[in-house]
Amino acid sequence: MLRGAGGQPEVNKEDAMSAPAHAKEQERLVKVSAGKHMLEGILHVPEGARGIVLFAHGSGSGRFSTRNQFVAAVLQKAGLGTLLLDLLEEEEAEDREKVFDIELLAGRLQSADWLHQAQTTSDLRLGLFGASTGAAAAILAAARRPEAIGAVVSRGGRPDLAMDELTEVTAPTLLIVGGRDDVVIQLNRQALAFLRCTNKLVVIPGATHLFPEPGALEDVSRLAKEWFCDHLGD
Repeated sequence: MLRGAGGQPEVNKEDAMSAPAHAKEQERLVKVSAGKHMLEGILHVPEGARGIVLFAHGSGSGRFSTRNQFVAAVLQKAGLGTLLLDLLEEEEAEDREKVFDIELLAGRLQSADWLHQAQTTSDLRLGLFGASTGAAAAILAAARRPEAIGAVVSRGGRPDLAMDELTEVTAPTLLIVGGRDDVVIQLNRQALAFLRCTNKLVVIPGATHLFPEPGALEDVSRLAKEWFCDHLGD
């Protein structure tokens, strides 16, 4: 499933050589096979990591999402590993049907199962951070692999798109929504009623769907960090 020597993630050597010494050790580019497709990602594993978080991007965005990279940096500073993975190849990301194909996205998330076998991450509990449609895919993946997922965080997510399987989720789940994102607030409140796991809904006052307001993304990052640190363990 993973393309690289000895079953380890494949590294782009040019990028690694241009990075600072500590970044060489902690961050690498990876390619993950999903059937006939190859998904590209950025894996960052800090020394002594206490868990690892796989990001499920929404609305066709990918590993270069500035918002998710911001959140990932906060998690890394807290001692959590991160994998920013493109769930769609470049051409697929332009297809709106695939962007909203929650079954497809959830299946792509499960392609990252090699994290449980790779030498640097095999002992780390796995969390999922999903945004928009990616949150629905994360919840669906958590429902179908309860033994593999330790925690879920949704940012401005659409858990309603996974409504039929919400009751199957066992991983502690945090839903974060902007206070001015009225429709999504209602959808998250409806979904919350179906969750049987440890769960929480946090509404960030004044924030809209993408959390561009000053301090909003910082609040999202802090909440996600606390949730993952609490539930993924040391």
